[in-house]
Amino acid sequence: MTAREPMTRTYRVALGIATPTVRLWGRLEVEGLENIPAEGPLLIVGNHDSYWDPVVIGIAAIKHRQIRALSKSSLWKVKGLNKVLDGMGQIPIERGTGDAGALDRAIEELRAGSCIGIFPEGTRSLGRELRPRSGLGRLVAAVPEVVVVPTAVTGSVDITRPFRRPRLRVRFLPPAEGLREGETPGDHSVRVVAEIRKLAPIAIAGRKRRKAAAGQPAS
Repeated sequence: MTAREPMTRTYRVALGIATPTVRLWGRLEVEGLENIPAEGPLLIVGNHDSYWDPVVIGIAAIKHRQIRALSKSSLWKVKGLNKVLDGMGQIPIERGTGDAGALDRAIEELRAGSCIGIFPEGTRSLGRELRPRSGLGRLVAAVPEVVVVPTAVTGSVDITRPFRRPRLRVRFLPPAEGLREGETPGDHSVRVVAEIRKLAPIAIAGRKRRKAAAGQPAS
């Protein structure tokens, strides 16, 4: 079996800085850590309602695996942040373009035994129901032995709400079934995200939630 990859110092430091906000202020609760294998190719698949989701999931799983998330490539344009992301092993992806290069790198990392984090909805929900993209299913098709752990995150949209403490919860669900006979990669992504959304309904951040309630766009 492929040995568990070592966790980088940059990864530990970056998440360590955010840990007080998530664990103490956010009162983080974590369930299902037993569903995360200690080694071998792994896909952590989450819902995406807040910028904080990758950080919250990373902190929830830090004692078990380093997560190399597929992250929007524009983050690498921020001076200094690009070096941090590289040090954390994150993978830049051009969202909405079917970035083959990013998927190829993710496949390579999975075959080497890494843990990859992916948000199939592609971007934050902002109160909208988004059709999951096929990237998740394509990764599963390319690396059939990968373990897919659906991950439901709730409460992350409330982290930045003033004067009110959030209650964060991360649930790592039992591994999802791989591609079924006749199932397309896109359909596989839809199936896995539907399972997650049963536990983590679409949520809107505080300020945008008020706009939505007033009938204004939540963009």
